[in-house]
Amino acid sequence: MNASIFSKPELLWFFVGLILFLAELVLPGFVIFFFGVGAWITALVCLVAHPGINMQFVIFGVTSVLSLAALRRMIQKKFFYSKEDLSEGVEDEFTGKEAKALSEFGPGIQGKVEFKGTTWKAESQSLITVGQIVLIKEKLSFKLIVEPKNN
Repeated sequence: MNASIFSKPELLWFFVGLILFLAELVLPGFVIFFFGVGAWITALVCLVAHPGINMQFVIFGVTSVLSLAALRRMIQKKFFYSKEDLSEGVEDEFTGKEAKALSEFGPGIQGKVEFKGTTWKAESQSLITVGQIVLIKEKLSFKLIVEPKNN
């Protein structure tokens, strides 16, 4: 009874899936989750049918891609905010908040602002001076779109 994990492919695929699920918690994008689903489906198939290694990889690849294509959009709509939700009044942690300009910038010139103790790249359609308080209109990835605060 000295069987290694490699002699039990269902256990190997189970642990691969578990690692992928845990990786999804620390890596952005919500894609790795579906490869974890594929690994667990492959583990179930191995438990029942004992396919060869090549067929295991085919099952893993096909189920991962199919689950990604079929479920990603539905799950994102259910559990994550979309830009449409934000435009319908769901407040995020950036929009409408104040930041402080760390450099001078304006139309066509990218600058930097400080928000919650972190430096962010920023753009504005208005001239912004160093030290000026600005309002955040939108967050685009790692860049904030700001406008001058009207006192």
